[in-house]
Order: sequence, then C-alpha cells, then structure tokens
Amino acid sequence: MRRLAVAALIAAFGGAARAETPAPPPEPEGYRLDAYRAPVPATLKGAVVVDTSKAFDLWRAKAAVFVDALPHAPKPEGLPKKAVWREQPRLDIPGSIWLPDTGFGALSEATQAYFEKGLAKATGQDKKKALVFYCLTNCWMSWNAAKRAMSLGYSNVVWYPQGTDGWAAEKHPLEERKPEPRE
Repeated sequence: MRRLAVAALIAAFGGAARAETPAPPPEPEGYRLDAYRAPVPATLKGAVVVDTSKAFDLWRAKAAVFVDALPHAPKPEGLPKKAVWREQPRLDIPGSIWLPDTGFGALSEATQAYFEKGLAKATGQDKKKALVFYCLTNCWMSWNAAKRAMSLGYSNVVWYPQGTDGWAAEKHPLEERKPEPRE
C-alpha cells in the first residue's frame, strides 16, 4: 500500500520536481544588440546549425574554415604604470581564425572592414567556402557574426552554438590563438 502511495505522489508531482529547461529564445529580426552572454536561439535562418559532433566532423575533414567571433578583452585603462597585466590566453579550435569583436550587433566601419577582409583572406575570396562560426555556449557573438557573413553574400554558413565550451567538454584538441592582426 505504501508503495502505491509513493508512486502516486511521484506521478502527481514528478513533472514539478524536474527542472525544466527553458525553450530557446526566438530569432530576432536583426542582430542581437545587447546581453550577448544569454541563451541563444536554436536556429539561424539561412545557416546550418551544428552540434559538437558535426562540428568535429567538419574540422577533422578540413571541410570548412572555423571562425571565432569571441571579443578580445583589452588592457584595462588606468592601470598603474608598474602594474603587470597579462592577457588571458584564448584556447581555440585548431586551425581557426579569430576575428574578435565582429559579433557585436553594431560594428564600427573599421571593425566591419576588418571582418570583411578577414573572411575574404580565410576563404581565398570564395564566398561558397564553408564557414563555421563559434565562440562560447550562450554567446550571441557567433550568431551575429554568422548572420553578418550571410549578409555579405557567403552562402555556406554554419553556426556552432556550443563553441569552445562544447568542444572542450568532448575533450577535442584546443590551441592558443591570437587575434588576426588589424591593419
């Protein structure tokens, strides 16, 4: 009898006891303009969305150019002259290019030009070459950068929303990366 009572309680309250994962937000019409570290949509219209397994397959086959859109933290202003500041290393998917700050919702003319030149160089000016955009989990920077690449006419855009967090969780290789130089 006691088992039946426990089973009835579990059945009645089982759904409430489980932590529910909120549904991903819908895609915005334009670019995300703020709160860049927040849950991301499950889709990106016009792009292919891949998980870590598919991203790894693309990487292993050398079938795409991987583009990191994570921002680059600048040296803090106002540090005392004798203060030692060490830049945080960026561990990245091997062979990637890092085009920092290109995933913000609005770009300066200089950053837009940097993005365009970086993609042109990475693809050999082939707008049909596959591009995989990523940064971190729950980071809108890669979503914005992938959307921006499509607006520039790149037709084989892939978005990898788990980024280096998902990559590292699967114990895939990472290597230290420096940003692509700006002119």
